[in-house]
Amino acid sequence: MTSLMVSMTAFIAGIKDRLASEKGATMVEYGIMVALIAVIVLAAVGPLGIAIRDMFAGITGQL
Repeated sequence: MTSLMVSMTAFIAGIKDRLASEKGATMVEYGIMVALIAVIVLAAVGPLGIAIRDMFAGITGQL
């Protein structure tokens, strides 16, 4: 997961540097990047939530 975050940060930094002179489309492109990051976060939260729920169910069962 850490390598994914580093790759994404490098990708965003590269796009930001490349688009520094193009002000008209920058807002749209940042919006697209934010939407993409939101989709990635939502995709990661689903399985993580299930794993945490199962972990707490196991702890409750042991008590």
